[in-house]
Amino acid sequence: MTRYLITGAAGMLGRDLQDALRGRDVTAVDRSELDITDLAAVRQAVTGHDVIINAAAYTAVDAAEENEAAAYAVNALGPRNLAIGAAAVGAKLVQISTDYVFDGSGTTPYAEDTAIQPLNAYGRTKAAGEQFVLTENPAGSYIVRTAWLYGAHGANFGRTMLTLAAGRDTVSVVADQFGQPTWTVDLAAQIVAMLDADAPAGIYHGTNAGQTNWFGFARAVFASAGLDPERVLPTDGSAFVRPAPRPSYSVLGHDAWAAAGLSPMREWTEALTDAASHGAFTPS
Repeated sequence: MTRYLITGAAGMLGRDLQDALRGRDVTAVDRSELDITDLAAVRQAVTGHDVIINAAAYTAVDAAEENEAAAYAVNALGPRNLAIGAAAVGAKLVQISTDYVFDGSGTTPYAEDTAIQPLNAYGRTKAAGEQFVLTENPAGSYIVRTAWLYGAHGANFGRTMLTLAAGRDTVSVVADQFGQPTWTVDLAAQIVAMLDADAPAGIYHGTNAGQTNWFGFARAVFASAGLDPERVLPTDGSAFVRPAPRPSYSVLGHDAWAAAGLSPMREWTEALTDAASHGAFTPS
């Protein structure tokens, strides 16, 4: 029987990975149980496992601008340690990465083999993590880049929109940043399908299909809750200046799935409707 280790198991994706692997031999650990920046601890933790899925990450994008060393420890050194540990025991490693490894200057979906060029500290640390993993365990590692995640087990954009809707008549949302809203339930299922199919090691883009901007995402969330989407008003990124620059276009291409004989993830609009019916956006 395949034995799985999930790191970052208390997070939004980590929780859905546990659900996707229900009934299997799974060890799920959070930060308090395993510090992935500690190589000795990682070596001990991976022993006896066949598959490691690293959902642990420093995801505070703006805070990373002034705390890049802390982000680097979790997002780069942590994956390096897991890759070293996985290679030592002959395990597969799934490293969750991000669209932020790209600079956002593209106008067509980024292919998996596009050269990476991150804009901000978070992106730099995640890019370094990718490179460590591919160096330390190239034959046994999957890089799964994802973006615009939302799910029932954590704070997310849709939940924020509905919370704002309860207290004001209109909500202004940027319309000049494009990407792919991605439901963590779909991503978890895709990762499990990839592993079950024994897909080739390499880079995959784990996002729901299609594309939109944050304005379109917000309107879809309003509609899913039975609210008037006209209450969402468009603005641009200059209205919401933040410490970390965001890529203006980070739509990811999905050719690697077909090459591995797998279907890509479904359209983001279909996933959102399903997610809303399962309470992904219900204000807590």
